[in-house]
Amino acid sequence: MKLLRFLLVGVFFGIVLTKSEAVSWYRIYEMFHFQSFHMFGIIGVAVCTGLLGMQIFTRFKIKDANGQPIEIQEKTKGFTNYFIGGLIFGLGWGLVGTCPGPIFILIGSGFMGVGIVLIGALLGTWLYGLLKSKLPH
Repeated sequence: MKLLRFLLVGVFFGIVLTKSEAVSWYRIYEMFHFQSFHMFGIIGVAVCTGLLGMQIFTRFKIKDANGQPIEIQEKTKGFTNYFIGGLIFGLGWGLVGTCPGPIFILIGSGFMGVGIVLIGALLGTWLYGLLKSKLPH
């Protein structure tokens, strides 16, 4: 029953992303060419929602689905690791036309060519796992 809740939240999130056109290649194209504020607005709302959620979690000691307190771990300080990671992520996003979140939404919408993007994302994750100990963290 608990998994059904997660499935429903995921379906709702997919509908919201689709209706807001956040999975549209054209919207992403406009964003990377600075022709439209649409995607920047969606990303800004997501960042603000995340900030608000983190404040609520830390101030009110919210518990997870298993009843355990949610503990927010401190991020390591650094510039190079975040810069290189963000650069690779952004280049991949710009070249493919989608970030990892909407990949499943696009496949579910019938865009089967995005399956190649999913394979690339999985291979990139696997490659990171192999090289993680050699990368700056």
